Amino acid sequence: MPLKQYGDLLVTYLRPQWSRVLLLTGLLFGGIGLQLINPQVIRYFIDTAQSRGSQSALAGAALVFLIIALAGRAITLATDYVAENIGWTATNALRADLTLHCLRLDMSFHKKRTPGELIERIDGDVTALANFFSRFVVNVLGNAVLVIGILVLLFREDARVGAGLALYAVVTLLALRAIQNVAVARWTAERQADAELFGFVEERISGTEDIRASGAEPYVMNRLYHLMRGTLEKNRAARMMSNVTYVITNFLFVMGYAVGLALGAYLYTQGQVTIGAAFLIVYYIGMLSGPLENIRTQAQDLQQATASIDRVGELFRTQSRIPAPTPQWTEAKPVPALPSGPLAVTFQNVCFAYNEAETINNDSTTGDGPSPPVVLHDVSFHLSPGRVLGLLGRTGSGKTTLSRLLFRLYDPTSGAIRFGDVDIRDIALQDLREHIGMVTQDVQLFQATVRDNLTFFNRSIGDDQIERVLRELRLWDWAQSLPDGLNTPLASGGQGLSAGEAQLLAFTRVFLKNPGLVILDEASSRMDPVTENLLDQAVDRLFHAPPRTGIIIAHRLQTVQRADDILILEHGSVVEYGARERLAADPGSRFYSLLSAGAGLEEALA
Repeated sequence: MPLKQYGDLLVTYLRPQWSRVLLLTGLLFGGIGLQLINPQVIRYFIDTAQSRGSQSALAGAALVFLIIALAGRAITLATDYVAENIGWTATNALRADLTLHCLRLDMSFHKKRTPGELIERIDGDVTALANFFSRFVVNVLGNAVLVIGILVLLFREDARVGAGLALYAVVTLLALRAIQNVAVARWTAERQADAELFGFVEERISGTEDIRASGAEPYVMNRLYHLMRGTLEKNRAARMMSNVTYVITNFLFVMGYAVGLALGAYLYTQGQVTIGAAFLIVYYIGMLSGPLENIRTQAQDLQQATASIDRVGELFRTQSRIPAPTPQWTEAKPVPALPSGPLAVTFQNVCFAYNEAETINNDSTTGDGPSPPVVLHDVSFHLSPGRVLGLLGRTGSGKTTLSRLLFRLYDPTSGAIRFGDVDIRDIALQDLREHIGMVTQDVQLFQATVRDNLTFFNRSIGDDQIERVLRELRLWDWAQSLPDGLNTPLASGGQGLSAGEAQLLAFTRVFLKNPGLVILDEASSRMDPVTENLLDQAVDRLFHAPPRTGIIIAHRLQTVQRADDILILEHGSVVEYGARERLAADPGSRFYSLLSAGAGLEEALA
């Protein structure tokens, strides 16, 4: 791991806390000074007592010792508090940056990683860095200074003792350095095993109903056992290397302490030092165990931190495949902004294929060759502003993929998509998605209040605006009936709401967003007749007051009766496109055949 990567991470997240870092540094070095002074007070006390000094001198030395000891305890407490504050502030900022970075990555990234894995990497890996941010550099430098201070004082007492203990300290640190590199790879494997375990548990818990319905509990438990076994083995291997570090350090310390005791006893018996000086030598040798143990602990923590830093860096290095607007736009020629009002949509010879790793969760069929299957092939159409397009096709025909391209969750493999005269790739992503609204069959509701679920936590949307939209959708009475009105908390996933109520809440979001293009992915398929009637009225108002461009992805023919144009996809290609009334009146059209068949769309298109 390059030192630059360590340094960049520390500078980025500790610079905003420079005053706290300075305070922590001062506290640590103040504590080091007190640790070095106190043995000198004890030496003075012993030598004074041996020479039958005055009682007042002994009492003064004892009082100074107590004051220094109490001050040291106070400094240790303050150091712990400041260090924890620095660590939590830095890791929370890192978590926020990682989360935002992952949210901005394209869908190909999220298709390859489960939510559980990302939780472990964003939270678990960052938590492992708390000590790295709060104590690592200051502690290592502080303890190094303490070791140097002890050795200097030992050299002052006797050069032979100082040289011997200096050699011991160097050997100990070299041994720690040698074993650190061996342990890093094992901690990296342990963190990856944790992420895989978390991802598996998250997926299986979210799919509990399907697992029970299919009787797959034995398979899930068997797979969980193997993952936990692998995690145990990797954790054991990593901790074994850390324990080896501990054993080596303590062995070297015992050897050094034995040599120091022998030297102190020898010098005293030879009359070369006083008993106080001999005690001082032994005391300082004993003190070496503290900083060397701290350095060992920091080295062990660095082994885990290095693995986490590597994984965090890997996430930050992952770039979205959806690039920013092309470099042709400059400050003098800014990126074009979408106008308010209905948008014109143009597909020009659009082809698209998912990567192989992404096809498993999309509306595409798998192919046998090395190339990923083409989901959309040479799709071309133009939708005028204010018109509504009915998009028909069997499952796997590419309807949902087409909507994802409009949101620019993916870019076309070839061809172009335009809003008006502007290529979609020349529009800032935030501006693009602010002008498009979508309601799908599966509604994502968050563990938050009704207000926050409606506004997506946008505090600039006032209650008056929310009330106006809810009244327009005839949902105000329902909102008022809730225990705390708009402040009523909703459970994660919308538990406690019917499918129809959740769908209407999602529809309210679109009203509040006021987009120029609205995409409805069979939004009424899970509703009871009464709620569906409310939604039908809301759809009419959404498309016509004021006029907006609309795309209705339909699985039922009844859903597209309000559409102005019809587009039928089959195997990713356009097999029919035109005005709905003209196609409905043309006996030779595919749409006319569907209407005449009177069957469900899936059966009629089969």
